[in-house]
Amino acid sequence: MAKTGQQRYPGASTTYWYGSAFPGSAMEVNVIVWHSTEGTSLPSYGGGASAPNFTCKPDFTAKRLVWYQHFDFDVSSRALVNKAGGVATNTLNACQVEIVGTCDPATHAKWVKAGYAHLYTPQLPDWAIRDLAAFAKWANANHGVPLTSGVTFKAYPSSYGSNGVRMSGAKWQSFEGHCGHQHVPENDHGDPGSMPMAAILTAAKGGTTPPKEEAVALTKADVKTLFTTDGVITVPADWSPGNDSWTAASLLIDSGKRLRALQRDVGVLSAANSKLVDAVATLAAGIGDLDPAAIVSELRAAIEAIDIRLDVPDTQ
Repeated sequence: MAKTGQQRYPGASTTYWYGSAFPGSAMEVNVIVWHSTEGTSLPSYGGGASAPNFTCKPDFTAKRLVWYQHFDFDVSSRALVNKAGGVATNTLNACQVEIVGTCDPATHAKWVKAGYAHLYTPQLPDWAIRDLAAFAKWANANHGVPLTSGVTFKAYPSSYGSNGVRMSGAKWQSFEGHCGHQHVPENDHGDPGSMPMAAILTAAKGGTTPPKEEAVALTKADVKTLFTTDGVITVPADWSPGNDSWTAASLLIDSGKRLRALQRDVGVLSAANSKLVDAVATLAAGIGDLDPAAIVSELRAAIEAIDIRLDVPDTQ
């Protein structure tokens, strides 16, 4: 089958080119299969024996993805299992892309604790979504790969093995668009987890607001990740000497107490002002040569002009 369209992604490095050692099969790509490497560096892929078409690696300083191309776009790569007697996988019109990072919440937590900068596919930064969308847009413009998905990107580890979202052989053979390793038949991998494919495709279409993601049941690992976040907020040192790191809940409780105290203080001041005005009015009434109403009016205006300042911290 003849290859058509632009075969090299603009700007992609061919430093790790495996097309000579593993020529592959020419095809007309209409599917992008997304993977995560589960590492923080560019894999060796066994010298190309298990390489995808592309690998994108994060550059956190420049906030961009650095692209490496290993095979032509319309040539089969080698990152999928292809069992004997089943359907074709690597050679079935699929271009494969590996994202250097992890989809595993346990690995993510470990790397965060160790201080390793990395991509966690369920929580990709805006610049990563931007660059993945640029690739999807290029694949659509140059090869007609639809900017659609139609499959659920399930969270790892529930996405591993028989996960309820893996395609049958027949569905895989008719599928077009974007899917993950977790969707390909004859494979058991669960990457790239709950990757925000809807946001990526929306950005590729030029949109700015991602549509609502499909509902997926939370795993125990997901719940643990959600409810073990510190949620620490720094407050001014003069507000809380010796303890300037508060949880969000503590900050809200304290702010509520301060607001109620402020409301009480304002009420006390207002009552005191009223009593003062009444006392002066009584005094002025006993002074025959002066106009009591004028004195009271001037005094009231003077009191209202007083700029009362309370030392209340900014809680925004």
